[in-house]
Amino acid sequence: MKLSVIIPVFNEMATVKQVVEQVNKVDVDKEVIVVDDGSTDGSRDEISRIEDTVAKVYHSPVNFGKGAAIRVGLTYITGDVVVIQDADGELDPNEYKSLLARIEQGADVVYGSRFLGDNPDISKITKLANRFLTSLTNILFRSRLTDMETAYKMFRADVARQLNLKCVGFEVEPELTAQFLKLGYKIEEVPISYHPRGTDEGKKITWMDGLKAIYYLFIYRFLH
Repeated sequence: MKLSVIIPVFNEMATVKQVVEQVNKVDVDKEVIVVDDGSTDGSRDEISRIEDTVAKVYHSPVNFGKGAAIRVGLTYITGDVVVIQDADGELDPNEYKSLLARIEQGADVVYGSRFLGDNPDISKITKLANRFLTSLTNILFRSRLTDMETAYKMFRADVARQLNLKCVGFEVEPELTAQFLKLGYKIEEVPISYHPRGTDEGKKITWMDGLKAIYYLFIYRFLH
């Protein structure tokens, strides 16, 4: 199977080059699609240094959000399977193989769960917030997830072609999950490692994004 890796980037000058290099070292058949979402910090220069090692680079003239970047990336995929890879260095691309193995066994959608394994660096606030959002997702959509907000979402390309994403920001996480479940796909999970960074290191998700996730979960469940 050929894996299409979509890497949305916004102001990740310190990590994007290293992340792309890590992805390129993973021993699977793949293409790498980098979507620069209007970075202003020098990320574009870092991307230019590795541009000849990836299949596609897209530079947005302005910042729209992670959801918009993923939607752009999906228009360029040519692989059999898609995975989202954040450019912040929090997740390890070497774990693609464990997710891909589940796809090869017949799964349509696989999430890498930060809460199935031992990740002691996750703060209590992060654990509580994610537990609440995931529990709300399970109630609304009758699912059995442990990590709805995970960045590692892997799915077959034929599933990707059925998506009708509208969001532009971090609400892409609940929107993707809602659409997978409403299309009738079971989301399987495998444990992954997680190395969170703080706001002083460039962490962008805030409590406001949590409130938006709650709002959009209800919107996606009852209105879309």
